[in-house]
Amino acid sequence: MGEPRYSRRTLLAAIGVVIATATGVATYVSSSSTGVVEQQIATADKVRAPAPAAAKPLIRFERVYSAARHREVTLAFYLPSGVNPRGLPMSILLHGLNGDARHAAVGELPSVLATAVAKGSVPAFGFIAVDGGNNYWHENVPGDDPMAMLLDEIPRWLKERGYGEPFAVTGTSMGGFGSLLYARRRAERGDPIAAAAAISPGLITTWPEMAKRRAFKNEGEWASLDPLRHLKATGSTAVGVWIGDRDKFIEGTRRFIRDARPLVGTVKGGGHDDGLYRKVTPDVVQFLAKYAKRAV
Repeated sequence: MGEPRYSRRTLLAAIGVVIATATGVATYVSSSSTGVVEQQIATADKVRAPAPAAAKPLIRFERVYSAARHREVTLAFYLPSGVNPRGLPMSILLHGLNGDARHAAVGELPSVLATAVAKGSVPAFGFIAVDGGNNYWHENVPGDDPMAMLLDEIPRWLKERGYGEPFAVTGTSMGGFGSLLYARRRAERGDPIAAAAAISPGLITTWPEMAKRRAFKNEGEWASLDPLRHLKATGSTAVGVWIGDRDKFIEGTRRFIRDARPLVGTVKGGGHDDGLYRKVTPDVVQFLAKYAKRAV
């Protein structure tokens, strides 16, 4: 005997089937005594065109000799692609503890910048990072002065390569501490930068905890440099601060936001990690862009 043959109507009456339509609607077809009944049980989101791919940034590294640090260091340039670098406004970018110039750009910061510039939502600017060691961006070890490198050598290195002068500073963790200290030093020179962006800044509230980092000779030296004790020292610089509510530096940063009243003080859900950084880098780029316009 041959195999039994069933009509399409018979099959539909015997079993339920799920049909996925081209519009993303899942429809369940079941049998009933009155015939075939279709019941929509799930509706997908409207079909969306694929999001445009993030613009690729231009990233390059080179080695230079720093007289302030008495050693060769890496310079890292993070730039939007397709932009004339001549006179391009630049933000200094400061890495965290145990970091370096090659890893200073957290939270896909270069791609966020490049995409925003490509879309035309921000004016073009770039970032320059440099190896700064682990001493919270000051001269803890005699003859190794990363702050002097930032203040005196980076402007020259930028000019030699055709870029504009630093209009801002951006830093993460130890680099966030350093960005506030750099803004203070520029203000003390009577040459304030336009903006300072501190991401998860390493604002520690007790000397025993800070002493573990071996970045200051003693408590007095730390107190003389601590942004929490020099809240107005950045002068006219616009300051923005971003941190996660589970960050290990949340106590000190909340205190800074409360007492210094920066232009932007944002606390988001997250920790001291790239998950948080990815959340805030779009805001950081928009914040800095307001001041890049004035530096062109």
